[in-house]
Amino acid sequence: MKDLYQVIRNVRVSEKATMLNELNNEVVLEVDPRANKLEIKRAVEGLLGKKVEAVRTLNQVGKTKRRRRADQGRTAHWKKAIVRLKEGENLDLV
Repeated sequence: MKDLYQVIRNVRVSEKATMLNELNNEVVLEVDPRANKLEIKRAVEGLLGKKVEAVRTLNQVGKTKRRRRADQGRTAHWKKAIVRLKEGENLDLV
């Protein structure tokens, strides 16, 4: 992956993500499934202008969903990155 704009897809805001942001200075991002930790770090530093201390990644499996009838579907699989910012850096999401 060369383009920084394709690495970061979305910022995930949830109760747990807010707690991680307040306590550990971490941001939860939805990233491209093919992106590795170095590419995620470069994208955050390049696009958001923040210094990164560590990156943790995990693959989220899509959930099985049912719609009105008996047929089943599934949401898409996606990759989550938890990015710890260096001391003194912070990212205001709201």
